[in-house]
Amino acid sequence: MTPDALALQTETVAAWTALAPAILLGLTGLALLGVDTLWPDDPSNAVLAGVAAAGSILSFAVTGWFLVAGTGQASTGGAIALYGDALVVDGMSLFFTLIFTVVTAMVVVAAYDYLDDHSHRAEFYSLTLFAATGMAVMATANSLATVFISLELASLPSYALVAFLKTDRGSVEAGLKYFLIGAVSSAVLAFGISLVYAVTGSLVLGDVAAAIGTPEMAGVLGLGVLMILGGFAFKTASVPFHFWAPEAYEGAPAPISAFLSSASKAAGFAVAFRVFVQAFPLEAVPAGVDWVIAFQVLAVVTMTLGNFAAATQENVKRMLAYSSIGHAGYALIGLAALTAGGPNGDVLGASMAHLLVYGFMNTGAFLFIALVEHWGVGRTFEDYNGLASTAPIAAVAMTVFMFSLAGLPPFGGFLSKYVLFYSAIEAGFWWLAAVGAVNSALSLFYYSRVVKAMWIETPVADFEIESRPVGLYTAVLFAGVGTLLLLPGFGPVIETAQTVAATLF
Repeated sequence: MTPDALALQTETVAAWTALAPAILLGLTGLALLGVDTLWPDDPSNAVLAGVAAAGSILSFAVTGWFLVAGTGQASTGGAIALYGDALVVDGMSLFFTLIFTVVTAMVVVAAYDYLDDHSHRAEFYSLTLFAATGMAVMATANSLATVFISLELASLPSYALVAFLKTDRGSVEAGLKYFLIGAVSSAVLAFGISLVYAVTGSLVLGDVAAAIGTPEMAGVLGLGVLMILGGFAFKTASVPFHFWAPEAYEGAPAPISAFLSSASKAAGFAVAFRVFVQAFPLEAVPAGVDWVIAFQVLAVVTMTLGNFAAATQENVKRMLAYSSIGHAGYALIGLAALTAGGPNGDVLGASMAHLLVYGFMNTGAFLFIALVEHWGVGRTFEDYNGLASTAPIAAVAMTVFMFSLAGLPPFGGFLSKYVLFYSAIEAGFWWLAAVGAVNSALSLFYYSRVVKAMWIETPVADFEIESRPVGLYTAVLFAGVGTLLLLPGFGPVIETAQTVAATLF
């Protein structure tokens, strides 16, 4: 081997290690299957949960180290492109991978108690890790082909996880609905990608951007962009592709509801941010392909419908499902408030920071529901009456999640919403911020219903808590502490998010 070839091989290997977070998640999923194979009768739940938690925490640590060290960022030479530019590791991909890994860690720790009396536990943990692997690859996808493949890698395990409770009719029905709607959305996305390829002759995002300036096939390009937007709207549970979310979240095991509504939603936004900013830049798209207007309509309708629907629910889990749709509308401001030459890095970075905070507070809220389900308490607001007198620590954590989701100080959700709305105003879209603020005020109504039930209302019936599940308590308290600490630590978070977002423009 010549010295030049050896140097190139060494450089390729060094660049390849930038994918370590996704590789660690995938290897952990395979290790869990290995444990199940070597211990087929009844693998220890503690061993399975420990392996899954260790792999996700290690991936989280490596991702944080890369992000702090500047891997793939301007300070270390810029983004790292791999496999013919099909994948790219940069600050944005690492920021989103940080969200996926921390949510995965909380979910698998909580599942230790939730799955204690269930079979097929190894499959549950491995499917969760494989879905997280797909999400990590989604964040690095730099080609429409790898976008589609990674999205399917994240989606297929998710279908099985929603239907994991095989004896529960609601879980099986939710999994079937999720699968059917997901299959249709995948077909729409694939067809949209094929139309963009027909116009541009490429799938790599940078090459697509370079080829879309010719207006001869602007109509075909516009249709392709619209169909791609529809595929991403499904993944982020945005209106009008949201109707699967309440069914899936309500029927799925509560830890999986947390996983899908936080990590999976963030993965959809990670891909949408990269594809629309880099493949269809505002200064290059033909005049008839104005995708920003589509996202503006999508943001307003999604946040409004999600919040109004949540306000009418009596089931707490279903309320949180519609609430997650409303938060998708807030995050869409990151694309709806972009302008040619505007403060786009600040707007997109603010949306990314909100998704990080949302990952803690929303995951914690769904894991609290998992804790309540573990105790055998019902799912309605009335069933939560007086819960604080029996489980005060868990009730305090749930109160933090509810007020943070509503955007009240002194919780992390307050600052993330404030910066997001302020960035929209700076970009000239004050009306988007106004709609968001009104919807946030509305959300306080239904979030406070949970707090009122736990702390003020008298219990309808006597109930006793017979156990204090360690895994569920640990995950809920960790999410609560993270939500609180993100308030004083929000400065570095938003600075990092806006810095890495600015490199996309």
